[in-house]
Amino acid sequence: MKFKLIYPKWPKLDRQSEFHLPPHGPVVFAASLPDDVDVSFIDENLQSINFDDTVDVVGISMMLTVQVKRGWEIADMYRRKGIPVIFGGIATMLHAEETAEHADAVFLGESEGRMEQVLADLRNNCLKKVYNYLADRPPIESVGTARRDILQRDLYNYKGIQMVDLVHASRGCRFNCYPCAVAYLGGQKFRPRPIYKAIEEIGGIDNNRLFIVDNSLAQDTQWEMDLFREMIPLKKSWCCHPIEDKPAVLDLAAQAGAWYVYQAVFDTSDLIRERIKRYHDHGIGVEGTILLGLDHHTEDFIKRLIDFLLEIDLDLAEFTVLTPFPHTKAYDDLKRQDRIFSFEWNDYSADKVVYHPKQMPADKLQGLLDYAWNTFYQDEPQEMKMFRLLQRVVEKEMANNTYKPRNRDLASRAFGRDL
Repeated sequence: MKFKLIYPKWPKLDRQSEFHLPPHGPVVFAASLPDDVDVSFIDENLQSINFDDTVDVVGISMMLTVQVKRGWEIADMYRRKGIPVIFGGIATMLHAEETAEHADAVFLGESEGRMEQVLADLRNNCLKKVYNYLADRPPIESVGTARRDILQRDLYNYKGIQMVDLVHASRGCRFNCYPCAVAYLGGQKFRPRPIYKAIEEIGGIDNNRLFIVDNSLAQDTQWEMDLFREMIPLKKSWCCHPIEDKPAVLDLAAQAGAWYVYQAVFDTSDLIRERIKRYHDHGIGVEGTILLGLDHHTEDFIKRLIDFLLEIDLDLAEFTVLTPFPHTKAYDDLKRQDRIFSFEWNDYSADKVVYHPKQMPADKLQGLLDYAWNTFYQDEPQEMKMFRLLQRVVEKEMANNTYKPRNRDLASRAFGRDL
């Protein structure tokens, strides 16, 4: 069976650096396909789709809400040709009813151990419209090594610089944050992979730079420390979402190669100031993730927050506005209050205001988003701050004798500095 897997194109954030990471969902899904399936992959952000090639079935993997309308267009074109289309991925789960109108089948949930039945139904012409496994998650032990061999690896670099590969060591999240849909998608129970399986996958990735994409590693102290301890001999450099704010944990993370973290900065408290300082004391960089537009955010609050970010010496910052994605608390609250004024999914990019903020008009919040980007990067451009983070990891790789100078001269010329 020829299975064509497609990742629809999507627009970057307005101020986001123009580089592309290898998508994680499709390679994890591909690992769950039976051995007799011949799978090919197209990342439409970097490749063109040939709608005339011969395939038996098309799978469309959508991670972001801003991918869904393009995913529907692709599906409609294939279905007009008589080729069945199966949808899956995070955004499919968030927009299942609408997506089903463009699909032969919609798959909801985690795919390990499930695809044999789906494809058998396809062969027997009895494909179900919806396969809903959201409440019936497979054993975490069944999660195998992602199929990174389906990627065209040379596409995933930035100005000649090798970007990170994505990997996950757990699923689910015991937190249930206001703007987040993970409690719906992956459950509110932390489900760590067996450490030996995670280490086996991490060690087998032919890239020294990784992004551990778990929702949060700070969910089980002993598991987190055991994971970092086993990662030390691998000599990888990696970024992740928050690490637990305990000296013993941070020390092991640094030894294991923690490069930088994505850390939410939500106020100007000493707690945040000290948390950022402890990361830096352990040699771990910080990219602040700053969400604007919560109900208590006034114009004065946002401006004071930006000043605070400059004081605490963040390495990078990424600013977004609250976006009420379906199946989040934010969506439920704002919809109930009749405050969402746009359901145009292409605008759900986290840099466009689609609801009425409580403390200001929507256009004022949109302007404050621009103010945040401009103010934070006015003294040193984003590209230069990125260079400093990259320089740090290159120095570490050279010290460990793990540096792989792919297109080194090209990268040095692009940044105007020696790498």
